[in-house]
Amino acid sequence: MADESCARPVRCGIVLAGGAGRRLRSFVYRLRGDALPKQYVRFAGSRSLLAQALDRVERLIPAERVWTVATESHLQFPEAKDQLGSRPPGTVILQPENRETAPGVLLPLLHLEARYANAVVGLFPSDHFIDPEGLFMGYVDLAFQTVESDPQGMVLLGVEPDRVESEYGYIVPAACDSLRAVPGVRRVATFVEKPTPAQAEDLAARGALWNTMVMVCRPRTLMRAVARVAPALCHAFERVRGALRTPEETRVVEEVYRDLPPVNFSRAVLEAMPSRRSPSLLVLPVRGVYWSDWGSEQRITGELQRRRARSPAPCAAVGLRVDAV
Repeated sequence: MADESCARPVRCGIVLAGGAGRRLRSFVYRLRGDALPKQYVRFAGSRSLLAQALDRVERLIPAERVWTVATESHLQFPEAKDQLGSRPPGTVILQPENRETAPGVLLPLLHLEARYANAVVGLFPSDHFIDPEGLFMGYVDLAFQTVESDPQGMVLLGVEPDRVESEYGYIVPAACDSLRAVPGVRRVATFVEKPTPAQAEDLAARGALWNTMVMVCRPRTLMRAVARVAPALCHAFERVRGALRTPEETRVVEEVYRDLPPVNFSRAVLEAMPSRRSPSLLVLPVRGVYWSDWGSEQRITGELQRRRARSPAPCAAVGLRVDAV
């Protein structure tokens, strides 16, 4: 039975760790000799990318209210099995297959909503490098405050660019919205995905922000948005909702995933919302934070070199052994 006992919203989190890390597979193989998905790899220090993401989230949300979505095939790797096995019971949701980020959001969202009907949830990718983590999570706290005061709001965190980057997605804010409870929060006007370098420079000059894909919302608000912009996807997961906590759950989830095409959450859901003139999709500018999406070998090695230059003693040479850097 869903937990209806709390008058105040219950803060929850979902960490997205369902991907196979295909773009980094050759890099990981050179480092480790296997195909361990990147989120479980320790590229720097003693923590994997997934462990870093979980540690960040748990600055705001207790571990027992942080769900991790992974894929069953990940369990063939001892490191993945160990990291997932250390999580609180019932908080790891395994997909039968990876069908991209939209199913990876919706499956744990249904489990979370079934337990906490009055939840506000933060969505967090597991493959980002963020420094300083405390300052970034302070902005996440502001996003939670915004949604707690405006239940229809869905708040994305957008980082102010500090360099020209044409491989990222950009959020273009609308005019300043002074009616919001948290200063600085603005409505999303549109998204621009992977602009040219010249376009990226122009976007940054006009106040566009890097899309971190970190978002805070209420589960029901998000499900209503999915129903508007991706009704077939919503219908498929309504089948899963009806089967949760029944003997049919495993079979229904497997059938739904078998029939689903890959659906990217950003492209299929978020980017479709401004065109529907949704007033509820908002962005909170993040300042003073170094943020990098570790989706390529160049970004990872570049950041490790940057760290080594700042404090050479603790860091070994980049690219020798993953556990040594």
